[in-house]
Amino acid sequence: MTNDYSPAARRADMVESGLWMDETLLDHFGRNVTAHPDKTALIAVREEAGDETRLSFAELDSLADQVAVGLSRCDIKEGDIVSFQLPNWWQFTVLHLACLKIGAVSNPLMVIFRERELRFMLGLAESKILIIPAMFRGTSYPAITDAVRADLPCLAHVFVIDGGGNDDFEQLIAKDASAAELAALRAFKLSPDAVIQLLYTSGTTGEAKGVTHTSNTMLSNLVPFAKRLRMNGDDILHMPSPLAHQLGFMYGLVLPAMVGATAILQDVFVPAEMARQISEEGATWTMGATPFLSDLTDYCIANDIETPSLKVFVSAGAPIPRVLVSKARDTLKAVIISAWGMSENGVVTSALLDDAEDKITGTDGYPLPGMAVRVVGEDGQTLGADEEGDLYVKGCSNFVGYLKRPELAKITEDGWFDTGDIARIDSDGYIRIAGRSKDIIIRGGENIPVVEIENMIFKLPAVATVAIVAYPDDRLGERACAYVTLQDGAQLTLDDIITYLLSQDTTKQYLPERLEIVGEMPTTPSGKIQKFKLRDMLREKMERAKGIEPMH
Repeated sequence: MTNDYSPAARRADMVESGLWMDETLLDHFGRNVTAHPDKTALIAVREEAGDETRLSFAELDSLADQVAVGLSRCDIKEGDIVSFQLPNWWQFTVLHLACLKIGAVSNPLMVIFRERELRFMLGLAESKILIIPAMFRGTSYPAITDAVRADLPCLAHVFVIDGGGNDDFEQLIAKDASAAELAALRAFKLSPDAVIQLLYTSGTTGEAKGVTHTSNTMLSNLVPFAKRLRMNGDDILHMPSPLAHQLGFMYGLVLPAMVGATAILQDVFVPAEMARQISEEGATWTMGATPFLSDLTDYCIANDIETPSLKVFVSAGAPIPRVLVSKARDTLKAVIISAWGMSENGVVTSALLDDAEDKITGTDGYPLPGMAVRVVGEDGQTLGADEEGDLYVKGCSNFVGYLKRPELAKITEDGWFDTGDIARIDSDGYIRIAGRSKDIIIRGGENIPVVEIENMIFKLPAVATVAIVAYPDDRLGERACAYVTLQDGAQLTLDDIITYLLSQDTTKQYLPERLEIVGEMPTTPSGKIQKFKLRDMLREKMERAKGIEPMH
């Protein structure tokens, strides 16, 4: 394996093939501002505050200019990392555009992260500045920041939306920007190979990895994606997924700004509100993990709601039950498209709008132009059609490395990235994801850092061994079950585990939702726990509970 996936190592091939177009989002966005300055670019609804912000392309551009100047006044320079832990609010989009205007790196952080995650992520990034809400969903973000700030010597500035003090986000908007400051923005030219995004993703290492992307890697995914789904400036894109997730960031923020479409941002997912926004705003396109599709469909069925404007729902980020595709299509009257990808590369495969039923409901799609997939066996050789093995990906939108941890990127000498997924490819080139070789659990589109949670549970005095495995869930795709063996004479409940994990500032979405206590773990001769056997044991137990005779 090699770890050199830098732009320089790939540039010649990517440019010669026309996959890297050497443009940035600012190039596309600038053309849209010029072509239709008064068109609505962004509609951001805040559920709890009960307000709504609408910004035209010209207004969005002007705000981004002012925030870019504000960042510069805070001594943020080209290559510096700007962290923001925000819901789907208009400030999120403005901040990314502002970062591009001065060459800073956008580092979106999920609002579910707490002290443990933030201490590590902000520390690794050496973030100079952090933007947070004063309050969201009952959580005080200034309180969280205060708890970790002493451990973050590089963090010089914290700005708070609705903070009301000297650190209010309004102070970052340089409404008095001078002609010279604005001219400096116009003179700056962002390299298409400069890192523009740092996005943390959890893996089996027990700590988050910082995925880095450039304009070339990101836009080389979005241009063919938009073409495949026949998406353009006439579309209205609704985004219920968090913008701090790669799905939301690339397809809810960057994509509409690139094609000149209107984006609708939903900050708190409520099916009724999603249906209202789609209907009242005439949304033509939306994208989200299985829970969004399932809940919207069920709400529309229960309340006899129609969404006549909606043309396409792309379901990605978590396994999608195939029966849901048929129900959603019949209810929403939209094309349901399955897709697969990762933070490291965006959408890699998707079905086509005109695909036959079996391809749309039975596969995870066909590779986008510029991307290639292959399935490899234990001997490292490429397998044939319908043979199951390790999934590798190669192409234009693969990331450019993990921040400060290049050794974690498993890339072959000839540029194939080991995804950690198990898959098969049919004779037509369509993939079907079968599972994850690294035992990552995807709950509602969010990766659970299994090793980190296992290590924490292991600290409980009652626990002898622990292993966390996934079990299927119709709504969230997967949930987590903790298998535990106990010390002699010890007792343990699920409540004991949850109470302890919460005391360690663990994100609630990472908590196991089921506990199975066993006498011993199934292991290999070398002592490694065989998680596939635990999953089989759990599946059989759940089937018996439903009165179903397990199949062997």
